[in-house]
Amino acid sequence: MNSETRGSNFDNSELVWFRGKVVPRRDALVPMLSPTAQFGLNVFEGLRGYWNVRENCLYLFRLEDHLRRLMQSCKLIGIESPYSISEIRAALLTLLASIGYKCDIAVRIILFVDGVGSWATSSPVDMIIAPVSKPRRNELDPSGFSACVSSWTRIDDQTLTPRAKVGANYINSRYAQLDASQDGYDYPILLNRQGLVAEGAGACLMAVRNGQIATPPLTSSVLESITRESLIDLAASIGSSIEVREISRSELYISDELFLCGSSVELTPVLTLNRFRIGNGAVGPVTASLLSRYLNVVDGRDPSRRNWLTAVPNGG
Repeated sequence: MNSETRGSNFDNSELVWFRGKVVPRRDALVPMLSPTAQFGLNVFEGLRGYWNVRENCLYLFRLEDHLRRLMQSCKLIGIESPYSISEIRAALLTLLASIGYKCDIAVRIILFVDGVGSWATSSPVDMIIAPVSKPRRNELDPSGFSACVSSWTRIDDQTLTPRAKVGANYINSRYAQLDASQDGYDYPILLNRQGLVAEGAGACLMAVRNGQIATPPLTSSVLESITRESLIDLAASIGSSIEVREISRSELYISDELFLCGSSVELTPVLTLNRFRIGNGAVGPVTASLLSRYLNVVDGRDPSRRNWLTAVPNGG
């Protein structure tokens, strides 16, 4: 892409990878009658990249796992990716090297049903990769958030499987978020069809009681979260463990700590639930320790999980 195409005020951070090439974000357009625009017929991954100042390097967190889950979502929704995992990886790394980020980022990879069609259409499929700068959560930040138990029920394998990251599935979280926001809360927590705890809107949930962390199982209408899996692995390093089990609504109120987790929210403490104070109303020691451990891992300061990281060529 030449300078004339970009314009005199063009910012490299406005670049995306779209339909096989790197283009300005404003040029990444799809037809309004495409199935992705009409019905949310797309699958996606949201992943994070973290800047390591000491090494002058941008690290992508668990890239391979995100790409494998992307292909799993394609299978579940009945579309076929025209790009292999290796081709998507190469496209992402080429794009990031072109932009030259030297900060923390978030990346959205979307495989979408293009052209003109209906909700039953399966092709053609194409892809957009769109990174933006996004700072990590400050592990020393004492603030937290409020939440409520939503009146909306979490989708499940009998309706829209939460195992697939499909654009249309997230309208379930939107309904819950709208209610929560209108009632003055930051986040909703959804229950499943059995009335047990599922997850937050676009994030998994963990509860701490007497130093023990618990999180609902995948069979409780929970996304197969890569962050959740990572924290289960890392918990032992802070002298704890994460018990995967069903959690009732009332147990949340009497927990010592609650936090949401996911690629976007990282570890976000919940300090009140339906205006009930959780624990002493401050960020708890288990949450703080696990967040610190997580952040040390994702940017490479802790070398014990380097196999989870992908370095962006040329220092980002």
